[in-house]
Amino acid sequence: MNSRLSMETGQKSERSLCKGCDDQYDVQISEAKLARLVELASRSRPVVADAEYERRLSSCYSCPALQYGSTCRYCGCLVQVRAKLLDSTCPFPYNSRWI
Repeated sequence: MNSRLSMETGQKSERSLCKGCDDQYDVQISEAKLARLVELASRSRPVVADAEYERRLSSCYSCPALQYGSTCRYCGCLVQVRAKLLDSTCPFPYNSRWI
């Protein structure tokens, strides 16, 4: 089970670990699975041109909020999917890194 018991308050409580902190989960996503997820998300929504997609991804790959090479710390989205969708914005606090 994905939990720990905490006795900090003198009461028995149960805390769960996030998937990134728990060794039983593999949070890494293969390139093939990422490509499939981007393709599925792009089927019914407008997408950006390839050059804009690459520009957005370049910003994401240099961002300190990128986790596991695929996940944005601020929104929890897969950056490859988010960067492909036309209506998406960069969730970096205070200003977009995609501008």
